[in-house]
Amino acid sequence: MLAYSSVHCFREDKMKFTIVFAGLLGVFLAPALANYNINVNDDNNNAGSGQQSVSVNNEHNVANVDNNNGWDSWNSIWDYGNGFAATRLFQKKTCIVHKMNKEVMPSIQSLDALVKEKKLQGKGPGGPPPKGLMYSVNPNKVDDLSKFGKNIANMCRGIPTYMAEEMQEASLFFYSGTCYTTSILWIVDISFCGDTVEN
Repeated sequence: MLAYSSVHCFREDKMKFTIVFAGLLGVFLAPALANYNINVNDDNNNAGSGQQSVSVNNEHNVANVDNNNGWDSWNSIWDYGNGFAATRLFQKKTCIVHKMNKEVMPSIQSLDALVKEKKLQGKGPGGPPPKGLMYSVNPNKVDDLSKFGKNIANMCRGIPTYMAEEMQEASLFFYSGTCYTTSILWIVDISFCGDTVEN
């Protein structure tokens, strides 16, 4: 009888430990695997008034930015896993893919913190200027979207897609063409320049 109750107590303790361990594991893993959304009314967006939302999927290492502004709407995917980003310009009926400049674009972990900080401190559109990136769009269409990963391939499938290269400071000085600028939550402005976006 004594042996039976010792085994019974041992099993109960083991089960309690397992439940507590599983609970703690969930507490620590939840933030790392969480998906979250940020919605911001951005009335001073460069392309006019509109609403932006950011969806972050930490599990797949992807951020999705939607700018809803009628015909000037656009959608952007930042795939931190493969280092590429793509922006679909609805008015231009094009998709533009570029390498992410991780020195300028915020990390996936800091997106939520940056937006909350700017909203809480009231910096919004009237705060310090956002960082800027300028890309030159290659006029040749991309044939194979699979090299950019499934998220970008799914967004750009069936739409003329172009590759863009970041313009360095010397190129910026001599550029006189028109650019299409996407302003992302007062954090970074990304401009796409070239004939593809001018027409």
